[in-house]
Amino acid sequence: MGEPIKNTKPSHLEDGQSLSIQIKRLGLKVGIGMGMIMLLSFVILMLRFGAFDGLLSSETEPEMVEYGEYDVNQLTASVENDLIKKGFEIFRNTPLHIGPQQTDSNQKFAGNNLACASCHLNAGTQLFAAPVIGVVKRFPQYRGREDKIGTIQERVNGCMERSMNGSKMPEDSEAMVALVAYMDWLGKTAPSDGNIEGQGFVTVELPNRAVDMEHGKKVFEQQCTVCHGADGQGQKMVDSDLYLYPPLWGPDSYNNGAGMTRVITAAEFIKANMPFGTTYENPILTDEEAYDVAGFINQQLRPTKANREADFPNLLKKPVSTPYGPYVDPFSEEQHQLGPFQPIMEFYQKEYHITKTK
Repeated sequence: MGEPIKNTKPSHLEDGQSLSIQIKRLGLKVGIGMGMIMLLSFVILMLRFGAFDGLLSSETEPEMVEYGEYDVNQLTASVENDLIKKGFEIFRNTPLHIGPQQTDSNQKFAGNNLACASCHLNAGTQLFAAPVIGVVKRFPQYRGREDKIGTIQERVNGCMERSMNGSKMPEDSEAMVALVAYMDWLGKTAPSDGNIEGQGFVTVELPNRAVDMEHGKKVFEQQCTVCHGADGQGQKMVDSDLYLYPPLWGPDSYNNGAGMTRVITAAEFIKANMPFGTTYENPILTDEEAYDVAGFINQQLRPTKANREADFPNLLKKPVSTPYGPYVDPFSEEQHQLGPFQPIMEFYQKEYHITKTK
């Protein structure tokens, strides 16, 4: 047998080939690692924008919208964005544009110096303060007060005639178009049905008694006067006729046809938002305090809405805390204003099989 054939390649080539293989292997590992990072980032982005929502849950629930992301100042200049900015400005400084401080009489529609943001706090983005995030997507919508399917423009005009104690705006007016554009923009990340967690107000457990006016007055004096004044007339900004804190009654407040004149509605708003510093997660007032102070505030004098008796053509749709008649139940107007509301609710459940919560 002959001798085994020996490797005749120089040793320095052997070392170079080994180094080249190691470099290729290292490059492969780095490439795989980078690919995994990119894939993970893609998945995170898809989760952020809700691409897998339908796969992760079989139930459709209202979405909690992060309202802090809304800043019109970040919008670039364009015809559409300029309209949104104008709507924001009208929403925040309503009296200057369509109210008593507007010099053009043809552009005056609000009858008081409240702003849309006086009730829809944080420019309409504060959760459980009747936020308007997603509201445009919820229309057309049936409303019992008119007993018909209405548009978002009609809903805005409902506020104009009641909360703003004014008159209807033409639906094609620049102010109306701008307001709707702003509200539509606020709903940019809301679900397609417009329903978000935090819309409307919180639920208050109603005391099974009438409003305690003395207690309500005491709560007002302790918790509300620092902002709204001992006379309930609010505070204006320095060198301005715009309100820093709005009046709660009197000639410059919402009229007696507004939704906020319902004790239950007012109590729900107050519980999650008042006094200053309150959040829906950390309320300051108890349910009973919110209930009593709401009743106290709404018993004070305010402007009168004409033709209130025409509200709720189907009287079965009328909320139990609507403070004015007519009604289809045997309870007095005073009880509809101040409670107790449970007997009224029980009546509708027994007589008409209708469950009422407000």
